[in-house]
Amino acid sequence: MRLGVNVPNFGPGTDPATLRRWALTVEGLGFDLLMVSDHIAVTPDVAERYPAPFYDPFTTLAWLAGTTRIALGTTVLIVPYRHPLLVARMAANLNDLSGGRFVLGVGVGWARQEFGALGVPYERRGRLTDEYLTAIRAAWADERDYRSGDIPIWVGGGSEAALRRAVRFGRAWHPLRNTLPWLRETWPRMREIAGEMDRPVPEFAPRILLRVTESPVTGPDRRAGEGTIEQVAADLGELRRLGATTVVLDPYHEDPGETLHPEAAWEMLAAVRVAR
Repeated sequence: MRLGVNVPNFGPGTDPATLRRWALTVEGLGFDLLMVSDHIAVTPDVAERYPAPFYDPFTTLAWLAGTTRIALGTTVLIVPYRHPLLVARMAANLNDLSGGRFVLGVGVGWARQEFGALGVPYERRGRLTDEYLTAIRAAWADERDYRSGDIPIWVGGGSEAALRRAVRFGRAWHPLRNTLPWLRETWPRMREIAGEMDRPVPEFAPRILLRVTESPVTGPDRRAGEGTIEQVAADLGELRRLGATTVVLDPYHEDPGETLHPEAAWEMLAAVRVAR
């Protein structure tokens, strides 16, 4: 099972030097994959959790491709925000320039104000995502114009529509920051849907919260990756037994001030590598 890290590409403490330190730290600790998030218009609903500066994921990853040798990806690119042929071109170029190291994690988005700022109908975001993913794959199939290689698509989301989207388009299903009981219950449903659609079961590649605490975290709302280092290690073990091929650790706790002190996140990541 591979381990990845979701690196904050936003916030008051984030700048080119910090992003480079993040990349070197993630690679130096022996992780397999570095991923970043996506927003375009930092509207108030976005800024509350992910304030400016917000570095574009394609630009950021293209720059970091020359700094690292590990895999690079988006967690997740909001598909309805950009023309699908633009996404197909940028993803194919990034994959080519990085030597085939790119993972395109995708989702439908949640920030209603940002959709409004971009002139994209919020109520149609699911349908647009399906239409755009179809167009992206069709563009990649035309190798005359797109040297795309074999770019894996990871589909985020936990709704029934998202599970069907993952079966239809995804190399992997990429649920974000859930509890272990929910993952245990939902993963079998993914297998059922794949059978109903007569398609292969996608790989299981969840992104989980990483919040290491001194005392155990208990209760039904405890998310995977939250608690003592022993709890985190046990969660990773259970995800491996469930069949996860990759787990992405997300050390951001939705306090923008954390970006000013990335060393705390690096210590948690180092503890996971030791405990694993």
